[in-house]
Amino acid sequence: MTQHFLTTEAVQQLTQSLGQSLAAFAPEMVLAGGVVLLLLLRLFSAFNRVHLGYIGLGLAAVALWLSWTQWQSFMAADNTSQLSAFSGMLVWDGLTAFVRLFLMAALLLLTCLTLMTGIPDREDSADFFVLLFGAVLGMCLMASANHLLMIFIAVEMASLPSYALAGFLKGRRQSSEAALKYVVYGGAAAGVMLYGISLIAGRFGTGYLPDVAASFLTVLKSGSFDPLLLVAVMLILIGFAFKLSAVPFHFWCPDVFEGAAAEVGAFLSVASKGAAVALTARFCLTLVGGVPDGGVATAELWRTASHYFGPALAFFAAVTATFGNLAAYTQTNLKRLLAYSTIAHAGILIMGLAALTADGLAAALLYLLVYLIGNVGAFAVVAFLRNEYGSEDLADYRGMVRRAPLLTVSMAIFLLSLVGLPPLAGYIAKFEIFAELYRAGTGLDRPHLIYLLVIGLLNTVISLFYYVKVLKVMIIEPLPEGAAVKPIAPLANVYVGLLAAATVLGVLVWDPLMEHGARRSVAPFRFAEQRLQSTVK
Repeated sequence: MTQHFLTTEAVQQLTQSLGQSLAAFAPEMVLAGGVVLLLLLRLFSAFNRVHLGYIGLGLAAVALWLSWTQWQSFMAADNTSQLSAFSGMLVWDGLTAFVRLFLMAALLLLTCLTLMTGIPDREDSADFFVLLFGAVLGMCLMASANHLLMIFIAVEMASLPSYALAGFLKGRRQSSEAALKYVVYGGAAAGVMLYGISLIAGRFGTGYLPDVAASFLTVLKSGSFDPLLLVAVMLILIGFAFKLSAVPFHFWCPDVFEGAAAEVGAFLSVASKGAAVALTARFCLTLVGGVPDGGVATAELWRTASHYFGPALAFFAAVTATFGNLAAYTQTNLKRLLAYSTIAHAGILIMGLAALTADGLAAALLYLLVYLIGNVGAFAVVAFLRNEYGSEDLADYRGMVRRAPLLTVSMAIFLLSLVGLPPLAGYIAKFEIFAELYRAGTGLDRPHLIYLLVIGLLNTVISLFYYVKVLKVMIIEPLPEGAAVKPIAPLANVYVGLLAAATVLGVLVWDPLMEHGARRSVAPFRFAEQRLQSTVK
């Protein structure tokens, strides 16, 4: 019987591969080390007198700096390459680098917000930031997952800490109820997704995403219809839809946002969306042969495969955006209103993915950046006003412009940017998504995208009504008699003012953000798209 042993050369190759993988995922290593460090500090009573959020702030800044450095180096080098890491379980490419930079920026912004609002307090700071760092670590892995098993592990790593964060307000019934609903819906979605993963792995004998894509295209090439494969893909997409809070898997979102702290709502509304968009895009574009090692798709096969995903994504995008905007109009609690707004924006993001092109993904990435600033800013205003006036109901914000003029003006900027009105940053994000829907719908002969464009424009008009309703209450309606006017903390005004300034000035960096940022980050996904366009021409 022959025995095989690792040779010195093989050990050196493994060591070199592991070193490259660890270097590529240095920001994730900072997050993992931060979790361990905070847990260890929790054991020493001396640190009970210190708010460990400041340590979390330092770690978040280091992770952001590493992410920025790596993204810059990737953009300066061959930005079409993909580095397989950790034996192919993860992949490091432009999409990974961009979304990780987005997540680290969100982590830093939210850490600063929590330190200013006092949630969590000193006693619970270690637990809170362990959960926050753990969730962001899982979301980073979602963006880079290259294996079906890693997809499931990453989604669960992101979800489990999020459940605890939703119920972090101790002694508050709504918070506990929000966490329970989140757990129930999340567990059901995870089970459904895992069943779909098991079906695909059993059908093709592999979970490695490029190999799955090659097998999927082989099935399409044979011309046979495989209902098992269709069901499996649908079940996996259900798990992604839960993270995106897409209709009809959105039921957890309004209750969780209302019961959780505004700071947690801000985190879930932006970070979770960014990771889910990256994961959905990587899965769908790889499966239809959109990357060099994702199969041997011809132009005809790419068109056939895209018809499996494109119309379905377009349908759910239209339903999600429309439902979110219509439901938001009747809300009286600001966090609940912003929750339905989050659902509507998930629909807009899916519209970018529905094009199944690299430029559609680039437009969605730009939208994420703009959405990060606007949504964090809106939730920050709610958090600061809650601290001063003890309410999150819209009726209690009447005449708020006389109580907190800078916060009110900033809120107006954030909400109008979320509508997509020029010249605010939200306009450039929606313009890019709608422009790509038009280009893909006409240039690639996919008329359903033109219908989706019309629905997107109508939803933009609908969203204006409930955003303006908030501004009407805060600016036009009179201040209640005898209402107290309390001073807003200077740091709160500075934080919100900087985000509002970024929203106003964002249009000035439109071209660098889109051309030299988002589009260059999705270069590896132009493989099949370029081939199809050359065939059409």
